[in-house]
Amino acid sequence: MPQRPSAPFGKGRNIMKFRTLLASAVALGALAVLPAQALERGGSMTFARYDDSTLIDPVYADRNPDIWMVPNLYDTLLHTGADGKTIEPGLAESHAVAPDGLSITFKLRADAKFSDGTPLTGDDVVFSLDRARDPKLGPWAGLLGAVKTVSADGNVVTLSLAHPDPALISILATFNTAIVSKAAFAAAPGTTDQEKAKALFAKQPVSSGPFVLKERQAGSRMVFERNPYYWQPGEDGKPLPYLDRIEFLLIPDDATRILKLQAGEVDAAEFIPFSRVAELKADPNLDMELFPSTRIIYAPINTRSAFKDGTKNPMADVRVRQALNYATNKDTLVKLVTFGTGQPMTSLMSASTQLHYGDTPLYPYDLEKAKTLLKEAGLAQGTKIKFTTLAGSADDATMFTALQQMWSQAGIDLQVEQVDGPTRSDKNRSGDFQIHTYGWVNDVNDPAQVTGWLGYYPLRQAVGTGWNNPEFNKLYETSNTEIDPKKRADEYKRMQEIYAAEAPLLFLYETPFAVALSKKVHDYVQTPLGANEFATAWREK
Repeated sequence: MPQRPSAPFGKGRNIMKFRTLLASAVALGALAVLPAQALERGGSMTFARYDDSTLIDPVYADRNPDIWMVPNLYDTLLHTGADGKTIEPGLAESHAVAPDGLSITFKLRADAKFSDGTPLTGDDVVFSLDRARDPKLGPWAGLLGAVKTVSADGNVVTLSLAHPDPALISILATFNTAIVSKAAFAAAPGTTDQEKAKALFAKQPVSSGPFVLKERQAGSRMVFERNPYYWQPGEDGKPLPYLDRIEFLLIPDDATRILKLQAGEVDAAEFIPFSRVAELKADPNLDMELFPSTRIIYAPINTRSAFKDGTKNPMADVRVRQALNYATNKDTLVKLVTFGTGQPMTSLMSASTQLHYGDTPLYPYDLEKAKTLLKEAGLAQGTKIKFTTLAGSADDATMFTALQQMWSQAGIDLQVEQVDGPTRSDKNRSGDFQIHTYGWVNDVNDPAQVTGWLGYYPLRQAVGTGWNNPEFNKLYETSNTEIDPKKRADEYKRMQEIYAAEAPLLFLYETPFAVALSKKVHDYVQTPLGANEFATAWREK
């Protein structure tokens, strides 16, 4: 994933603490290198995962268990800061955008090396980015669609663009633009790019990130060891990572992951069910972390004038959509579904997303206002609305039961339709639904991805809702080439205002990433995009 904080924002040694210590050291005339404090180098930790990685490759990673591991093996030109929003130097120690926005130059670090000790060069960057933007290869090539050419002159790499792309800087801190070794890739067995990628992964690939893949038993375990040539310094002035070794164990069952953590058989477990968070918070041997996330849960509302069967759609009236939002007690849903760990949505995007606008929950519960809006819209008491949910989903079942009770007080008779995931997706694509459950996590730390998905009509008809707002569409198109940060921020502010007022969604809630760790483990980072990052993690011996 695209984020690699230079210091963690998890427990203990956060970036603000580091900067405070640094300021104190400077004020006292101390040496530039800080004392190691309680930090301990070496050793290993064991991490229990909910799913296995199948191919950790920047171009072909398309499942979260693969995507979220890429930054441990492959580094990017730029990193995302600890706040999840700023951009910091990575393999490129500096970069400059041309005044017309049509080219970007990067100066590579002279000390950057691959895990086999060979220097990382401009040719490796050209090879990696050309591979990443090849539409015949991975699913993420479109992210580099503005790039015309990539060239290198010594340690200076230049990207020439067909048009300005303000999202490109964030994309160059994203997993799919990570740098691989051109020579190692060429030497891998196989005749096609995908065959070589699979062969390289199977043979413990040469890495540019903080770790190397040492062992792997598909469907069971995976072992990473530290890359002895990694360039980034830690808090003690020596190269990261601190750990010598990480063992990943595949334990899909939630209860088993937690049992092994409580028994001390593993040091950390991810995707803790929200229903167990309070229990683990009370465990004196554990740190129950709720990492900031870009995950949002919402319900697209069909805004077309008629449903697929030709009947009139009352939700085409914006007043009805606003009323449904006012009739929904989001605080109650947060308590029921997330056990109080979530928070109501304040925008179409999560509060962790760049250019997010909005500091208060959208449509706070107001039953009387909902009734007034429905009356103004001429909606008859007892109007039936069908809510499509995922069969077998406990969260969806809880949500439907709560909404049925809430909306009945406003005169809405909510009916349930339970389907499987593919059927729900088909219904969304074809517009054959009234309102249904959905969720989202950013893959890129830029608002363009989530905004385009949820609101831009030419792209999947605004997440299937059929909502089509010319002003919003125009602002989105303009923002995609706007190189003035202030103007772009203003455009995003206006888009979020329009979207909130038009309510093509039932705005529900954000949820964190829940990871429980032994108190001996420090500074593990789970980014707002979901990436598991171990470069700064360390474990008491």
